[in-house]
Amino acid sequence: MVSVIVPVYSEEETLPSLFGRLLPVMDALGRPFEVVFVNDGSRDASLPLLLQEYRKRPDVVRVIDLNGNFGQHMAIMAGFKAAKGDIVITMDADLQNPPEEIPRIVACIDEGHDVVGTIRMHRKDTLFRRTASHVVNWLTNRITGLTLHDYGCMLRGYRRDIVDIINEASETTTFIPALAQKFSVNPVEIEVAHSEREGGVSKYSLFRLIRLNFDLMTGFSLVPLQAVTMLGLLVSVGSLFFALFMFIRRLWVGPEAEGVFTLMAINFLLMGITIFCTGIAGEYVGRIYQEVRHRPRYIVRKFYAPGAETMEEDTNEQSGCVRL
Repeated sequence: MVSVIVPVYSEEETLPSLFGRLLPVMDALGRPFEVVFVNDGSRDASLPLLLQEYRKRPDVVRVIDLNGNFGQHMAIMAGFKAAKGDIVITMDADLQNPPEEIPRIVACIDEGHDVVGTIRMHRKDTLFRRTASHVVNWLTNRITGLTLHDYGCMLRGYRRDIVDIINEASETTTFIPALAQKFSVNPVEIEVAHSEREGGVSKYSLFRLIRLNFDLMTGFSLVPLQAVTMLGLLVSVGSLFFALFMFIRRLWVGPEAEGVFTLMAINFLLMGITIFCTGIAGEYVGRIYQEVRHRPRYIVRKFYAPGAETMEEDTNEQSGCVRL
């Protein structure tokens, strides 16, 4: 059985096209399947459209309605919890990654791979976004020790055992492709097509992208902290030699007023380095703070599926609000 998980956040313009392309592709696979749409606190008509599609195809369509916007990766985690397939596919709702690529991912898992990553070819994004993506991919691989070539593409496939392991992880912030790569034994990456958005705008602002990459780097490596420590040592040694130089110069030349602006510039540089290092340490402290609060990673308002009451019983909830 194949489960397809699609996080949805205010995608009313693309959902009709997504329904018209995704479901025929899955029907053509010739095997049991389900499509799990996760409404991540959409502020438009996305949820009514999803429920309309659920009523048309209750045999294969499932809808999880989250109680707010918890982010793309937490929405996928909610989908992982509900998915029943032996093969689990994740994809975005914006149709930039064609659903017609799904059979290729399924075929790779059938061949024995437990994680199938994808690399977007001939990307239709702006030059700035493509350049930034290449830089982030290169830097992240160096920091985390992973070998992913495209962290931003969510069209990916996972075998059931990998999904079960991810479900057992209790991190409040995580990056699913990197987490799966850590647990994978036989991963593979394939090239997939990339298209322009059919409607709407990207929900990832520059700030959210930076925030996501901070989570990725601090969640999978201690290299930033170690780099800060080394930088602090280098600056301390450099400062010691500079102080020794200034002392000898004062003995040799005598007191002078020259060099004040140079000292100010050096002082501002050291202040900038200090603030940067404090920020890096703060990122890790912030992650610890999020973990020790033990707040739920997401809250399911309602799960639309035949026999959904089973999901409520598993979570010991008697009302329509299901917490996972």
